[in-house]
Amino acid sequence: MPGYQTQIQQLAFGGQTLSIRSLKDLQQFADPDLAAADAGISSAQWSLFGQVWPAGQLLAEAMSARDIAGKRILELGCGLGLASLVLRMRGADIVASDHHPLAEVFLAYNAALNAIDTVPYRRLDWQTGGREMGRFDMIIASDVLYETGHAQVLAGLIPALSKPACEIVISDPGRGNANTLSRELANAGFRLAAGTRQPAQPGKSPRLFVYRRGLDG
Repeated sequence: MPGYQTQIQQLAFGGQTLSIRSLKDLQQFADPDLAAADAGISSAQWSLFGQVWPAGQLLAEAMSARDIAGKRILELGCGLGLASLVLRMRGADIVASDHHPLAEVFLAYNAALNAIDTVPYRRLDWQTGGREMGRFDMIIASDVLYETGHAQVLAGLIPALSKPACEIVISDPGRGNANTLSRELANAGFRLAAGTRQPAQPGKSPRLFVYRRGLDG
């Protein structure tokens, strides 16, 4: 037994149904070798990666129809990697990343569960960055602004991982930190192409924020 309980959910994106293994609930926790603790992940945060969140579902649905031709794509804070799985199923050049020690395990399991080619994965600490990862045409993420400081950290990381012409797609449930990210990305030349600057609205449906640099439209 791995020390935590899981469940299998059926989720539909773009007309395709995926079987997704997730943690049974938010009460699950297992860190016998202290890998999560060493990564700075507390017991209260441990289970967050393994849940199906509305923002993650919205991003996956958006990726089921997004133009991916010729694009190298990175998902930040992938968690279960719903969007990465959808993109890989479509044949995209996608790299998933997260900081949780079990994110790669769940991502690989879910790819195999749905007969999807393995999704390339990189463990990524937002603070130290990923200079060896190269640069991307599109960077996507969902619900990554759940702490106030994350907007500032991502505003430093995203430009470092972006090609001169790049699109950023972030699904956010309205925790109030998207405005800060928008301002910081504007300083790096990214224009908010879609999404609405607004105060936090807990419990409201998530929305997509799309930023572009060096692209028409």
